[in-house]
Amino acid sequence: MKACDSHLHVYDARFAPAPGATVPSGLTLDDYLAVRGAYGTERAVLVQAKVFGIDNACLVEALQRLGADGRGIAVVDPAISDAELEALHTAGVRGLRFSLWNPSNAVARPDDIATMAARVAPFGWHLQLHMHADQTAASADLLMGLACPMVFDHMGRLPSGSTPQDHPAFDLIAGLARDGRAWVKLSGPYLNRREGAAGAGDTLAIARSWVGAIPDRLVWGSDWPHITEQPAPPAPASIAATLTDWCDGDAALIDHIARQTPARLYDFEP
Repeated sequence: MKACDSHLHVYDARFAPAPGATVPSGLTLDDYLAVRGAYGTERAVLVQAKVFGIDNACLVEALQRLGADGRGIAVVDPAISDAELEALHTAGVRGLRFSLWNPSNAVARPDDIATMAARVAPFGWHLQLHMHADQTAASADLLMGLACPMVFDHMGRLPSGSTPQDHPAFDLIAGLARDGRAWVKLSGPYLNRREGAAGAGDTLAIARSWVGAIPDRLVWGSDWPHITEQPAPPAPASIAATLTDWCDGDAALIDHIARQTPARLYDFEP
């Protein structure tokens, strides 16, 4: 079974950005494929880049190139038609992203979450939620009532400098996962630490807390091209080493997170 990079973005200047946004250079699918060997992955889950707003053309074109080894997470207008959702499904999309971490530049609105969950449930999709832990905890009633499963981005964005299990979002997410309704992405180590190298300190504590609590409901992602860390992103080798570190070298667990779980979650062909 092929290993999967379950979280990355691609940027291609051939596609128009959303108003006021700029497409960065040197971060195309070809650029990603040039470094992917360092990750040891063959499958990829592309997440709609915020600079493209609700226009998923760049994402779809990249999925066409990846073929059976590519899946996508789209961002859409809630007014999208069922036919357009069907076309995205055919292209390889398996979920919708709601990135609400920073309300000032959020493309989607919290009020749309329940409505879109009901609309994509018949496709077997999930919602990918990028929220900080306080937002997640405050949304408990909403999340527990969603009509489709959900994936929590970047380790649930738990606060650094504290015991991960002490935040109410941890038990909420873990409970949803144990009920078969949620997964957590082990990705973006630099987003979950105060200082130090990627994968160290706070991030290590957060990642290992998830590994200990819900090992069968985790996927790993590189978060390439590490857009928040530009122009000095972490080296591919350091990102590749994170999963081994977080799993304390447990080969069976690494295989589960890198291969088995994403194969089921993203509906990859056997």
